[in-house]
Amino acid sequence: MLKGIDQRLTAEILHMLMSMGHGDSVLLCDVNHPAAEIARHTVAGKVLHMAGSDLPAAIGALLSLMPLDTFIPEPVQRMKVVGDPEAQLPLFSEIQSVVNEIEGRDVGMGALDRFEFYAAARNCFGVIRTSDSGPYGCFILTKGVINLPPVISVNL
Repeated sequence: MLKGIDQRLTAEILHMLMSMGHGDSVLLCDVNHPAAEIARHTVAGKVLHMAGSDLPAAIGALLSLMPLDTFIPEPVQRMKVVGDPEAQLPLFSEIQSVVNEIEGRDVGMGALDRFEFYAAARNCFGVIRTSDSGPYGCFILTKGVINLPPVISVNL
């Protein structure tokens, strides 16, 4: 373990987050999502697991390290409820609250029809499957940038 890093974030997840660049996206999904089929189309090529974690905790852990994109209006996307696209499940507002709190701002969250969401998910950098039982626990997060200080060279 490392200091200051959420224990839900495995070495594989940390590697993927560090490998992602600005504008890359990651899919966090529940146990019902066809994660393996989607993941084989991504850059990472496989599902990474956050066993024992629900979606609010998983998104909180990821956003403790990964900034959301500020250059696009909706850096978070979710799946619309099939047959009732205007439905607002409690999970949607819970995730919105988590995201807003961590980012310290109102973050736009878009909603895509099922097959539009699957297409967007296939274009993600990677897939992280949680233990959340769902339903509709599928969220795409787009990575932003951090304004870091310059790396200082040390002469030994």
